[in-house]
Amino acid sequence: MSFLRTENKSRRRPIGVDLFAGAGGLSLGFEQAGFEVRAAVEIDPVHCAVHEFNFPKCTSICADATRLSGADIRKAAKLGSARIDVVFGGAPCQGFSLMGKRALDDPRNRLLLEFVRLTIEMNANYFVFENVKGLTVGRHKQLLQELVEAFQQNGYDVLLPYRVLNAADFGVPQDRQRLFLIGAKKGLPLPNYPIPSAAPRIGVWDAIGDLPDVDRLDDLIDSDSTDAAKFGKPSRYAKTLRGTLADASDFSHPRVWNPKRLTSSMRTEHTHLSILRFEATPHGKVEPISRFLKLDPNGLSNTLRAGTGSDRGAFTSPRPIHPHTPRCITVREAARLHSYPDWFRFHATKWHGFRQIGNSVPPLLGRAVASAVLQAMNIVPDRPQASLDLGSESLLKMTVTAAARHYGVSGGVVGRRLRPADRQQSDQLALAMA
Repeated sequence: MSFLRTENKSRRRPIGVDLFAGAGGLSLGFEQAGFEVRAAVEIDPVHCAVHEFNFPKCTSICADATRLSGADIRKAAKLGSARIDVVFGGAPCQGFSLMGKRALDDPRNRLLLEFVRLTIEMNANYFVFENVKGLTVGRHKQLLQELVEAFQQNGYDVLLPYRVLNAADFGVPQDRQRLFLIGAKKGLPLPNYPIPSAAPRIGVWDAIGDLPDVDRLDDLIDSDSTDAAKFGKPSRYAKTLRGTLADASDFSHPRVWNPKRLTSSMRTEHTHLSILRFEATPHGKVEPISRFLKLDPNGLSNTLRAGTGSDRGAFTSPRPIHPHTPRCITVREAARLHSYPDWFRFHATKWHGFRQIGNSVPPLLGRAVASAVLQAMNIVPDRPQASLDLGSESLLKMTVTAAARHYGVSGGVVGRRLRPADRQQSDQLALAMA
């Protein structure tokens, strides 16, 4: 019977479009599941450049989603009238409902409606909406209900109840909970939400234990990569991310890269007092001055969060302390804790790199959700054979201004970091206006 069911399935790589794509965590998860991600929309030019580097077959569209139409996306990605199988993404949500007022009328929540609009305009068969767990509690629940109604009123069935999934239940060594809402055009089979894995959870040291001690690599003081690194013995999880162990459930395009090169690993120079405090902090506890958590090598990482863009103060989010070395983890170590493979690169600066990870869906979690959609579509994806060259490394080093110039857009978007003097001036202005 199993053989007959497989025979009845079609073989192809269905088309996906990523909205509010960031650096591409969901793009990668959907590609790994077997989708061909043909377009990704992202307003921040620095994030868009990193997406372009990692996804050379995808059209990275640097634009404000509110100013795009579905036809615009189709034209940019040369999709013509091709069927778009799924639209996915996580629209930022900053507002909340007021008594007697529709939450989606709040202009701060407009991007949620834009996700609905673009899904409809592209005539997608399926959608996957993801967001923070906080959308499911308190007055924010009204937002979620109105989002469901907006899809239902426009020809989509929605898989209810919605589901909050923890990345740790899908092979990611991080306690990270995200809301997922899945829907399909009326008449198409609805997927099921993925079932958590029964396998033991992956620990922090399984994820990063083989990575070199960056404090011994002087190349990484001023650069985020080096060819002088010596890797240790990897766990099964690490072997998969390094590409030395085949992953039968990964249907992504192979990338051409150098597995002996350590990337996204610029060092952080801590003060002597900070080092002493980090050393004195027990595993799994928060260092009281910095408020950084020291990772437990046998446990999960805490949720890796992004810093804020210039529209919300440009603050850096706390970064965990390495479990055995008195320093903050590197961007590559954070990427391992997020389930990104080692070929995947981030912006060369630590600030942008950590933002790109903290804002993204862990690829393994995205893959689990995308695989559930594929199963409902009754598709067995083709496995690509040809390897892809990654983009130019210049894309990883662009300032906001240079990246904006690259895409022909304004540089006045979220993501520009304020220096301390600028932040002080900004805070003084805010107080004067209060």
